[in-house]
Amino acid sequence: MFGRKKRAVPAFDRTGKEPVIRTSICTGEKVAGYRDTATGRFTEVMLIRNEADLKRFLTDYGFREEELKREW
Repeated sequence: MFGRKKRAVPAFDRTGKEPVIRTSICTGEKVAGYRDTATGRFTEVMLIRNEADLKRFLTDYGFREEELKREW
């Protein structure tokens, strides 16, 4: 009743996608998402505030930390 709501992960086709963390140079804000390798289009998924958010992103979308790319 008073807990957190469960987030439903949208339907996601993993083929042709690579996980990316975008970090702002000025503010240090981090956003997790994935890039389509064919078009180069980035899709923003969630804000990363701590390690728990990063782990939740990786498990929800089925990526491994070794696959993760970082860009500024």
